Amino acid sequence: MNRLRKGDEVIVITGKDKGKRGTVSKFVTADKVLVDGINLVKKHTKANPMTGSQGGIVTKEMPIHISNVALLNPETQKADKVGFRVEDNVKVRYFKSTDKAVDA
Repeated sequence: MNRLRKGDEVIVITGKDKGKRGTVSKFVTADKVLVDGINLVKKHTKANPMTGSQGGIVTKEMPIHISNVALLNPETQKADKVGFRVEDNVKVRYFKSTDKAVDA
């Protein structure tokens, strides 16, 4: 079980987008995620008449390493560490600072 899941609200803790918030939209690999509006880059694309795509400069989101983002605690509005515990024979995530469940 990962500390982050698709749809989680995260905050960037290091890098060029430090302090920005976004939602995890996709796991690219086990340790890289796509976050909405984070790590935007300009990509030069070549026109392809076979598919009808136009060439030019496109802004797109690139994956960011999972260690560079942290789960956002909605109570404190700050980045927080996540732990695991078993409640009623179900493994749940919880915020370490407030000791409350993430998904509750």
